[in-house]
Amino acid sequence: MATANMNGQQVLILPEGSSRMIGRDAQRTNIAVAYAVASAVRTTLGPKGMDKMLVSDMGDIVITNDGATILEEMHLEHPAGKLVVEVAKAQDKEVGDGTTTAAAIAGELLKNAGDLLDQNIHASTIVKGYRAASGKASEYLKTIGEKVDPKDKPTLVKIAEVSLGSKSAGVGTSKSHLANLVVDAILMVADDKGTSLDIDIEQIKIEKKEGGSTDDTSLIRGIIVDKEIVHTGMPKEIKNAKVALVDTAFEIEKPETDTKIEITAPEQLTAFLRQEEDILKSMVDKIAATGANVLFCQKGIDDLAQHFLAKKGIAAVRRVKKSDMEKLARATGAKLISSLDDATKDDIGFAGVVEEKKIAGEAMVFVKECKNPKSVTLFIRGGSEHVVNEVERACKDALGSVSSVIEEGMYVTGGGSAEIELAEKLRAYAREIGGREQLAVDAFAKALEVVPKTLAESAGMDAIDTLVSLRAKHNEGLKTFGVDVHAGKIGDMAKIGVIEPVKVKRQAIVSASEAAEMILRIDDVIASRGRPQMPPGGPGGMGGMGGMGDMD
Repeated sequence: MATANMNGQQVLILPEGSSRMIGRDAQRTNIAVAYAVASAVRTTLGPKGMDKMLVSDMGDIVITNDGATILEEMHLEHPAGKLVVEVAKAQDKEVGDGTTTAAAIAGELLKNAGDLLDQNIHASTIVKGYRAASGKASEYLKTIGEKVDPKDKPTLVKIAEVSLGSKSAGVGTSKSHLANLVVDAILMVADDKGTSLDIDIEQIKIEKKEGGSTDDTSLIRGIIVDKEIVHTGMPKEIKNAKVALVDTAFEIEKPETDTKIEITAPEQLTAFLRQEEDILKSMVDKIAATGANVLFCQKGIDDLAQHFLAKKGIAAVRRVKKSDMEKLARATGAKLISSLDDATKDDIGFAGVVEEKKIAGEAMVFVKECKNPKSVTLFIRGGSEHVVNEVERACKDALGSVSSVIEEGMYVTGGGSAEIELAEKLRAYAREIGGREQLAVDAFAKALEVVPKTLAESAGMDAIDTLVSLRAKHNEGLKTFGVDVHAGKIGDMAKIGVIEPVKVKRQAIVSASEAAEMILRIDDVIASRGRPQMPPGGPGGMGGMGGMGDMD
């Protein structure tokens, strides 16, 4: 790329083939791309949202209406589009739900900003207004939110149902069943800190197998290990199991350095082999001495060691993943044994039942009925691979939603009612601040209304009539009125039981606002593309010597 200096001479400052977009053109393009990406996921919002089919270049198919999954699978090239993907990813990591809402609000904020830029309002003014509106929206959420007790299970189940309801594929009539499982799982793994509950969602393992129906999904008070019991002579079902977790190998360690053993007589070979046998037998005896009748080993178990374990009536599973070992420790109360010499009865954990079952033709070991498990498993079933995957995504969203409301302790009504209320409050705030910034705050308020507008559209309602009716109801003081998508009209969300966590709403608004502000501040896009590399062997694929390289 060339530019002229003060004397009118051309100076080359970027490699050939580079492109540059300056000022309003850069802003217009970035806004158009980000809005197009947000529009692609917007129609998936809510219980009546549509699904997307994504086909990879390898022919793999993903059918989903999960915002984060769609944006991740789209493989976007444009940098502005990638920023919208980052919004969805941040939302997914932080709260686990509300990804579509965050992307839709970000797109609408940028579209409204584009209209303001066309009216010659500077990007810095818009950014300042958006920042003020975002801060105020977070404050207002606290005032319109309701407190929730972590022990109020019916309310938590409603929140899980709303989150699951947006994933129509696969979930369907099993919504209530899945919501109860999700809430039970979270309450089981939660650590009571006195004033609050500490929740680590990673301790809820999700295992899935196609076959059966979604109603067959169950919550295991323990862990499912996707392995089989190593020896046919071992018991396949153990009641009142005493569980040992070992991260050392039941094998003869091979020396790291080169070692040479000279054997000159047959008796020496027999003695050598017997010694190996004695070492393995001694290792098994040490585990048996602890009273354990189930062994999970992170490393390998020698065939001979398997034989000795079977003789002792100990069921063993080998090469268990480290993450599964940690979860087994939290579920059974066992301690990880690194040295067999130090293994004691205190290191042993308890499970009501350990059994090997064949599910969809594959053997799996169920460790269940643990006394006070701090790690549990959601075992998801479904009619096909696509259904199982979508139910898994739905459950992850619901887990995020419920844990968010427990941590924050507040919820708001859904169906777009919170967004309409925030928009009304922001319009009143805009009138207070005056100046050009009030136009940006108004634009922010209008952008929030994309949520009820989209819900109305997906339910086959007239979006404009719905927005006008909702504004009228909220002006009358009916703050919980939103879009009842199932009835196809507006209704009282508090009565219907459509509630969502404040944390999810706030994160969606804040991350959407920050992404919009970042994109608006860009006034120059410089894409450096260097010259294409020459093929090996010089031009035309010939040898570096112009075809003479083969001469001796």
